Amino acid sequence: MWDTTAAEAGSPAQLADLLDRQGYLCDEGLATACFLALRMRRPLFLEGEAGVGKTELAKTLAKVLDAPLIRLQCYEGLDAAQALYDWDFPRQLLHLRAAEAAGVTDVARLEGELYDRRFLVARPLLRALETVPSVLLVDEIDRADDEFEAFLLEVLSDFTISVPELGTIRAERPPVVVVTSNRTREVHDALKRRCLYHWLEHPSYDREVAIIRRRLPGASERLAGQVARAAQRLRAEDLLKPPGVAETLDWTEALVALGARDLDPDTAAVTLGTVLKYREDQERVRARGLAALLDGGAPSGRT
Repeated sequence: MWDTTAAEAGSPAQLADLLDRQGYLCDEGLATACFLALRMRRPLFLEGEAGVGKTELAKTLAKVLDAPLIRLQCYEGLDAAQALYDWDFPRQLLHLRAAEAAGVTDVARLEGELYDRRFLVARPLLRALETVPSVLLVDEIDRADDEFEAFLLEVLSDFTISVPELGTIRAERPPVVVVTSNRTREVHDALKRRCLYHWLEHPSYDREVAIIRRRLPGASERLAGQVARAAQRLRAEDLLKPPGVAETLDWTEALVALGARDLDPDTAAVTLGTVLKYREDQERVRARGLAALLDGGAPSGRT
């Protein structure tokens, strides 16, 4: 284990309890995947639709481990230099000018000083390797290019980074690694094989109500149930972007801020922008009628 707090978790159920204490409710499958990733010291690859709690798990795990969360947000065009390290050229230039003003003429000495560790700017991957303990979140790897994905696989294989001017930097103790993907594209099998894999589903009705009540204690059980029921039904619609748990929480928080006791069609209409972020989705739902969305009991198949 990486940390004495995590070592208290002798089973997936105990780890789930530790996560629960930090406000993250997870099912048995996710708790088991997380537990095994810690025990086996393997990266945890979380895949699923946006808003199901992938990033939040990494944040909560960092709290459980009492370790800093170091986040690498992936995007198209991300390269190794932006993820690893860079040289602080302005500071190097200032040092060079100061040396010249002081009359330093030893070129070899100046070159050595310019590439000293103090001028190295550590980016997320290098910071994670040098910080003990730490949780490294590689968020939305599916947004990065294939080349960066291959580079990340190399880093995760041995947790070492080569800096030509300084040599090889090896992690004293590898960070806990959580890799997330919204599956906007398929991630290569080589990276998945390096990790333990878990697909996150949207929560069941009962679990979503529990999440709302845990995160927003000001919301009544009735209001939490109404919002969770509506969110479950919205996910069954053919929408461009079905709401995730994050949107469910935003919707509930907005209703609480407005002092709403119930989720009725009028209140839903004026707060729809907190849960549906595309105009086409809002128009589709309004066309079908908000009353139909809110009418009836709990969704079938509640667990």
